[in-house]
Amino acid sequence: MMKAPRKQKPGRLTLGGDKNYDTREQVAGLRELQVTPHVAQNTGRPGGSAIDQRTTQHAGYTRSQTKRQRVEEIFGWFKTVAMMRKTHFRGLERVGWMFTWAAAAYNLVRMRNLLGATT
Repeated sequence: MMKAPRKQKPGRLTLGGDKNYDTREQVAGLRELQVTPHVAQNTGRPGGSAIDQRTTQHAGYTRSQTKRQRVEEIFGWFKTVAMMRKTHFRGLERVGWMFTWAAAAYNLVRMRNLLGATT
């Protein structure tokens, strides 16, 4: 785990992640750094989740998981609809162009859905 200097701001620092980061070592390491782990609970793991109720009871944890899900949906759309599971180009410039194109297409679809919902 990397330690980088950070600016002091009010409130506690949080770090989100998927359920693969729900390990006792990871959670303990984050808490040692005074970072609140907002990782998804892996309840199917033997021994249960390393995230306890003192973290999950806060509204910030729920907001964090909702935002994480929103990001995962975008990347899922990229992989399935925009054919980005396996890139068809070589080179950073062309792959970057493909990513930008897919993001623009996603934004257009999202705008259409949002405008359709209000009218």
